[in-house]
Amino acid sequence: MILPGATLGMIGGGQLGRMFTIAARSMGYQVIILDPDPHSPAGTIADQHIQADYNDHAALDMLGDYCAVVTTEFENISLASLTRLQQHCPVRPAPETIAMMQDRLLEKEYLDEHDFPTVAFYSIQTAEDLEDAMDELGGPGILKVARPGFPGQGQHAVNSLEEAQEAYQLMGDKPCILEERIFVTKHLSVILARSITADIESYPVSENEFIKGILDLSLAPARIEEEIADNAVEMACDLADKLDYCGVLTVELFLTEDGDLLVNTIAPRPHNSGHFTVDACTTSQFEQQVRTLCGLPPSDTQLLLPVAMVNLMGDLWANGTPRWEEVFKESRALLHLYGKRETKPGRKMGHINCLEDDVESALEMATSLRARLAP
Repeated sequence: MILPGATLGMIGGGQLGRMFTIAARSMGYQVIILDPDPHSPAGTIADQHIQADYNDHAALDMLGDYCAVVTTEFENISLASLTRLQQHCPVRPAPETIAMMQDRLLEKEYLDEHDFPTVAFYSIQTAEDLEDAMDELGGPGILKVARPGFPGQGQHAVNSLEEAQEAYQLMGDKPCILEERIFVTKHLSVILARSITADIESYPVSENEFIKGILDLSLAPARIEEEIADNAVEMACDLADKLDYCGVLTVELFLTEDGDLLVNTIAPRPHNSGHFTVDACTTSQFEQQVRTLCGLPPSDTQLLLPVAMVNLMGDLWANGTPRWEEVFKESRALLHLYGKRETKPGRKMGHINCLEDDVESALEMATSLRARLAP
């Protein structure tokens, strides 16, 4: 066990790193952030900020020497960097697991190999692969670059071979995955924490809504039958066990018209759809991240009140500073801003958790409140 007083390392200094830092420092740990941005949201509040590239050998060695254990804020850190860190201190989750989740195709192949249901998919390594794949698919698909830079990036809906070829060229002729496009009744996610001794605590299933591939809103508990929720949690826990995973794991799922659950994607970290846990659960996903990183058992995940989490994107600042006084008029609305200096359309700047006695009322409050924030 790594106990309070120790120093924890985080590669990545965005909002997830910031909320990890808040949780870790409140628990008595010191935190060092490695991030190239001099104004990174996490770096500004950490005990130390190493301003360097994620592949900088000297910076990685310094982080590893100073820290008892290191984790990552996001999955797109090179395996070489993570392996170098491992020469100095433990890295959790395992670098090989993080590396697999960097690649949409490798991830899907792993899921298929271990009998987790997914949409039909095809490997596209060259333009010539598209013709056979589209012919075999026999319907609409989504062409995705295999190694995206960030969530929602590099994907195009395609209805014909011509559209697929055009999309492939737009993505730079890089390796891709072609996936079947299906009608999804609900987008769900399961977030769990698994320790190095295989103890698991799972949060209630959340229901998610997206705009242009970016999460807009999450509801917990999800408006689904109890049996479906139980199956989703069981599937996620089974996946964590097969991976021998240590850390916070997010499993995103599709719920189909027939009531089937399909695994869409997995993330080796806390997730935007789990931000509700900070205010609505006994233990936040970020405290769980600290616990599992440090070899401690995961804590209780009980949902204390139904909640709607709504993202605040940079578009909200288009005409000036949002009307924050509207948030503070609501006794059960809790504002979280990420400390980002620059606003951009589509950039996540913060979120609001709206707690109510039922999830429909929470959704109504969140929708109404965000509309009232616009200056």
